Amino acid sequence: MREKIKASLFLAVLMPVFAFCQTELSDVWLSDNGDGTYKNPILFADYSDPDAIRVGDDFYMVSSSFNCVPALPILHSKDLVNWELIGHALKTLTPLDVFNKPQHGNGVWAPCIRYHNVKFYIYYPDPDYGIYLTTATNPRGPWSEPVLVKPGKGLIDPSPIWDDKGNVYLAYAFAGSRAGIKSVIMMDELNSEGTIAKNMDVMLFDGHKNQPTIEGPKFYKRNGYYYLFAPAGGVSTGWQLVMRSKNIYGPYEEKVVMAQGNTKINGPHQGAWVTTAGGEDWFIHFQDKEAYGRIVHLQPMKWINDWPVIGVDKDGDGIGEPVMTWQKPDVGEKNQLRTPSENDEFNGSSLGLQWQWHANPHISWGFPTGNLGFLRLNCIPRPLDTKGLWEVPNLLLQKFPAEEFTATTKITFSARSDNEEAGFLVIGEDYQFISLKKTNGELFLRVVKCEDARTGCEEKELFTQKINSSEIFFRVQVKAGAVCSFSYSMDGRKFYDAGKAFHAKPGRWIGAKFGYFALREGITNDSGSMDIDWLRVHKNE
Repeated sequence: MREKIKASLFLAVLMPVFAFCQTELSDVWLSDNGDGTYKNPILFADYSDPDAIRVGDDFYMVSSSFNCVPALPILHSKDLVNWELIGHALKTLTPLDVFNKPQHGNGVWAPCIRYHNVKFYIYYPDPDYGIYLTTATNPRGPWSEPVLVKPGKGLIDPSPIWDDKGNVYLAYAFAGSRAGIKSVIMMDELNSEGTIAKNMDVMLFDGHKNQPTIEGPKFYKRNGYYYLFAPAGGVSTGWQLVMRSKNIYGPYEEKVVMAQGNTKINGPHQGAWVTTAGGEDWFIHFQDKEAYGRIVHLQPMKWINDWPVIGVDKDGDGIGEPVMTWQKPDVGEKNQLRTPSENDEFNGSSLGLQWQWHANPHISWGFPTGNLGFLRLNCIPRPLDTKGLWEVPNLLLQKFPAEEFTATTKITFSARSDNEEAGFLVIGEDYQFISLKKTNGELFLRVVKCEDARTGCEEKELFTQKINSSEIFFRVQVKAGAVCSFSYSMDGRKFYDAGKAFHAKPGRWIGAKFGYFALREGITNDSGSMDIDWLRVHKNE
């Protein structure tokens, strides 16, 4: 740790010199092939329900975040292929008293980002409360406190449109789990500021007959037509539909414009039409990849007879199929390679953008230490009447970044009393972790597994061993099919397997995640802690 502090101070002196000319790239997934082509997915990570816009020469993307905090991630790109995470629109989720506890599958569902009158708008739904709006003049923030534009249980997937007369309309759908109805696309009119719904709702499209589970509408206008891009048929088995009408109120014609066809890209689901400054059309969508979450693809798009064709129409039926590789968008210049952050040396004064908690955080859970060179996580009392980690809020996690990868971390555990525990975990509706726990005054290394955590199943200890050092290296290796294996090391060089390999499972509407926890039994006036020296994600050996 002392050597790392010295290195951190040295880097701090040099930082002004090279801070803006150095970008760390993922070692495990890069979509840009470096030869003018790219491969899908452009993000092999769980950025669910993506929506995107272009403003000048810049592209911005948002996605669902559900119960994870900070919420509503914002990504930036110059070429639609290379993306970096630049912030989150929401520091906490409201109502605070609800989201201070884990609310798996609730929270921020499919958002929509738009740019209008020199301002960024993000409309997002919370399926239990209604449709919210937050705005900013800079996409990196700050973002305004969210306003509840249209209250209502089960209202989801909002998308606004401003017409030539200054009228504002909002398309949306229903979550059957809350509203008791689904498979229809609705529209309401808003006030001129876009902040208050007029409750003049009208149904634009009924998908029950041919387009079941239609949802996720995105509103556009082109060549005198109003368009609604919307997925139908279900997240993992559906297709992409487009509807058009000369009148915003309809009636709307319908056409399937992309389907899985003979590809391996199931879904393909919900996304955004984006046009480059040079006039090229592209479509961003997701694919449900189970434990890896809803990963993001980029498809070429063209217009034929005022209908879009997304992907490649190999059989000439007007329905495209997804591509796996293609020429990059022509944006007029060669852009730098970019990927969302994965590694963390924990040398900064703020938490890396890749990290999210499972509920609204509290300062007592943990904090960066700046030039001290580590992240401190405190052992927080387990919630009462919980059997495992499913209801624990202070889980610090990030997304799986690729199909195969290894994540290695170095920690120091300072336990102050018995039954304090700190660990490294992979969690979805099943989870497994490796940890250090103090029992009867001694430290033990444990590997623990829990299946069907959402139903309250008991944890099972798979491995235990007495450990004499509080400084240790933990590692998880992920192989194809989300097969995960934990190991540990005392010197960072030789690692020993611990416990059995297991298949990661998705969480509630999110992919599996990996990260940390620090817990204790009972309340004290000064808990133990875990200091995380670093985390590094790299290719499997």
